Amino acid sequence: ALGGGLQITLGADLRIVAPEAVLGVLEIQWGLVPDMTGTQLLPELVGRDVAKELTLTGRKVSGVEAVSLGLATRAEPDPRAAAMALAAQIAERNPDAVRWAKRLLNQAGRVDLATGFAAEQQALGELIGSPNQVAAVHNRL
Repeated sequence: ALGGGLQITLGADLRIVAPEAVLGVLEIQWGLVPDMTGTQLLPELVGRDVAKELTLTGRKVSGVEAVSLGLATRAEPDPRAAAMALAAQIAERNPDAVRWAKRLLNQAGRVDLATGFAAEQQALGELIGSPNQVAAVHNRL
């Protein structure tokens, strides 16, 4: 995942890579800056200083280093199989709760705490006792 390929991966909720994968922000080598919100999402994942280092140098990192930097979620020998297993596990969960969890986690740090807490309460109000939530409880028994 190099240049634009890396920017596309930044939009993913989870990123599973092979240990020997190569990732890099290469636009600087062409006299450009990352686009597709790359400059906005990268610092959120790896921190502002690491984002600057990767962006300003064009340095490539392995899949293992990408995980240690926060650029990837985890490294697996067979990333596709691992991703499919993870997707199957998530698909077993209450889809309403999954949607709410993603929405809440995506807004974390982007809204003040009062707004975040209010959104959590709204989510719980909609989820508790809903058919999918009741089914989730029954499936656990």
